[in-house]
Amino acid sequence: MSIQHLRSEWAPNVTREILAGTVVALALIPEAIAFSIIAGVDPKVGLYASFCIAVVTAFAGGRPAMISAATGAMSLLMVTLVKDHGLGYLFAATILTGLIQVGASLLRLGDLMRFVSRSVVTGFVNALAILIFLAQMPELIGRGTGVYVMTAVGLGLIYGLPYLTKAVPSPLVTIVLLTGVSMWFGLDLRTVGDMGALPDELPWFALPQVPLTLETLRIILPYALTLAMVGLLESLMTAAILDEMTDTTSDKNRECAGQGLANVTAGFFGGMAGCAMIGQSVINVSSGGRGRLSTLWAGAFLLFLIVVLGPYVARIPMAALVAVMIMVSINTFQWKSVRTLLTHPKSSSFVMLGTVVVVVVTHDLAKGVLFGVVLSGLFFAHKVTRFFSVTAHRDEASNRRRYVVTGQIFFATAEAFHAAFDFRETDLAAVAIDLTASHFWDISSIDALDRVVLKFRHQGVPVEIVGMNEATASLVDRVGRHDKPGATLTRGGH
Repeated sequence: MSIQHLRSEWAPNVTREILAGTVVALALIPEAIAFSIIAGVDPKVGLYASFCIAVVTAFAGGRPAMISAATGAMSLLMVTLVKDHGLGYLFAATILTGLIQVGASLLRLGDLMRFVSRSVVTGFVNALAILIFLAQMPELIGRGTGVYVMTAVGLGLIYGLPYLTKAVPSPLVTIVLLTGVSMWFGLDLRTVGDMGALPDELPWFALPQVPLTLETLRIILPYALTLAMVGLLESLMTAAILDEMTDTTSDKNRECAGQGLANVTAGFFGGMAGCAMIGQSVINVSSGGRGRLSTLWAGAFLLFLIVVLGPYVARIPMAALVAVMIMVSINTFQWKSVRTLLTHPKSSSFVMLGTVVVVVVTHDLAKGVLFGVVLSGLFFAHKVTRFFSVTAHRDEASNRRRYVVTGQIFFATAEAFHAAFDFRETDLAAVAIDLTASHFWDISSIDALDRVVLKFRHQGVPVEIVGMNEATASLVDRVGRHDKPGATLTRGGH
């Protein structure tokens, strides 16, 4: 690997990478604390997790500049485990989550992202933008005029400063200036320190305090499987979004392994399971981060902030961070998708809107994406069936019938294929079925072909199949019955 390649992957611009990572580190603190509170654990569990996961994925992840840490989607899944069994089982489940994700990488499950349609990705992004915005409302509504003014000033700085200079990320300037103003004037505003106590010591390696028994595995396995699935789903979707934002590609299977190694590390160092964060990743990219250094610096500087500069970090007004996160939600939302709702195919628009609604209503990213993928599949299957046809031609001179099949034959078109043949013509000398312009995909389609051939033979009409492509012929050879010796029509026509 050349030095030039390493530099392009790690630090295309060292200054921008460090400044972007600094913004991310500052924005990570309140979120990590909030997610720890949601999960019912001490704030240090989320903060240590964010440090470990960010640092490990900087080296092992498949998407440069993506930020992974403790997340809300993951913390919601841990509540019952922590409540019923305690912190030790959470750490054990986190380690098992990582091992499952490494296994997913070995199985190359990252390749499944190819089956997620563009409409689902757009819906996922828009839903997350809405959730990020709604998550800021508790820190904004009812907090007093000072918070509104501070947030408005923060947004003004974030969007106005780039017109003057882009040397320093405007979110970083906003956080530093508003913190200085708040401290100078002694403003009575809610701060990061009000969310929870920051740790003053480094994380240390320790084995989870749980018995190494099958009973422990029985308890943590369901949680670990769910955490692994949600974590990979959110991480791979975020990687796809950053691919588009930066016009680059990423290794999805390497990302699965990176997330897994990060969670294993977090579990051994007192952290909870996490995954990629679209909000923080957008902050990083918007601030100029493009390489792995920004992710590494975000994790390392986060630990420095909470352990060394904790008393100062605790005085950052939440209004400054709210302004940054509102900027993230605005920048994340795909505004173009609103304008194209009427011009895009109705099915694509419906999938996008459906994904948004399910995610926002349930606050469950997995359910929203699953809904979108299933809906996309159904629309695709329906669309394919419209291009299927069977035409028949009878040669009166030879008393032969020729059926020409066009399109894709699979479970959705198999019955229509079977119904297209007229088995009442018992006076035919022979039947030819031309499959040159068709393709058979599954067992249902081959079963339909078997029934057609065997029904004609049952009527005493010879059948010849022509034009079968190699893939179809291979499938027929493996699972078909009509070409096997002694094949007969079973009772009921099946």
